[in-house]
Amino acid sequence: MYPLVRVNKKHLLENVRTVTELCATRNIVVTGVTKVFGGDPEIAAVYVDGSITRLGDSRVGNLKLLKGLDAEKWLIRPPMMSEVEDLVTYADASLNSELATIQAINDAAIAAGRIHKVILMVDLGDIREGFINHEELFDVAVEAEKMEGVHLYGIGVNLTCFSFIQSDEEKMSALAELAKNVSGKIGRELEVVSGGNSATLDLMLKGGIREGVSNLRLGESLLFGKERANYTFLPGTHKDVFTLECEIVELKEKPSVPWGTVGVDSYGNSPTFKDRGVRMKAICALGKQDFDVETSTPVDEDIIILGASSDHLMLDVTDSKTAYKVGDTIELQLGYFSTMRAFTSRYVRKVYI
Repeated sequence: MYPLVRVNKKHLLENVRTVTELCATRNIVVTGVTKVFGGDPEIAAVYVDGSITRLGDSRVGNLKLLKGLDAEKWLIRPPMMSEVEDLVTYADASLNSELATIQAINDAAIAAGRIHKVILMVDLGDIREGFINHEELFDVAVEAEKMEGVHLYGIGVNLTCFSFIQSDEEKMSALAELAKNVSGKIGRELEVVSGGNSATLDLMLKGGIREGVSNLRLGESLLFGKERANYTFLPGTHKDVFTLECEIVELKEKPSVPWGTVGVDSYGNSPTFKDRGVRMKAICALGKQDFDVETSTPVDEDIIILGASSDHLMLDVTDSKTAYKVGDTIELQLGYFSTMRAFTSRYVRKVYI
């Protein structure tokens, strides 16, 4: 049955080993992010086989799926108050920016007879999560250090996810200095200083990360071999870990331009069309519910993606050297958001090779 995603575990393992070795030479320990594939334990196990000892996800439910894997589990989004009991059960650590939440975690951890590790997030310009006021950061660190159910594990930063502010030497130096100051306030060294995500890799490779930053939370670079600052592929990695196959349900010659009065789409935008004349067009049983058009590329380079609705994918196959017919399948190479949507969709089957 189609559509399906093929997961090339061999290529993923090679990516993991390549990227973690690059980081290890610079004293950086990787937290492997699993949210892209919905915490699928079979894929996460490849991370562990590649010597990753920390797994991170933005959903507690996904961390629950990873329970059987021998790795430290991080929630990489500030926890909701309503999930702290599950948090201390299924996560070993979490990223935090609110004292009230940390206090709730402390209470839940004590009740469960556990100790939960806390990483305090600082905002260095991306204006997503984290402390801007450094005095507030220091005060919360001191309070967390007093708690019996919480262990202050470290501090971290996130960049290039909301405002797409880039990681640079100045920001990494600021993070390392804040870590040093927090350590001074609590009277001991922090174990973790987390310098961001795959967008920080380019800076790392250029020697721009100051000593003291000890961790990166990586997903895209492990899965697709891509660093996110310049969107370039790292040497020795594979970009074909995830391939989606969809089936052709209609194949007909049709005009390139629709006829009639043009309305607007679900976002209020009017579509535009390039007149290429009459073309051979394929419709596949796949839609925006199952994948992301903008981050998908046909393996057959002569196919043009025309667009998609919720459950139809429209393709121009005129120039392809393959004589497609109804019932044939077309392969798409998936990027970050397309993979995320495919693993979220229950209509897309997963196959591991």
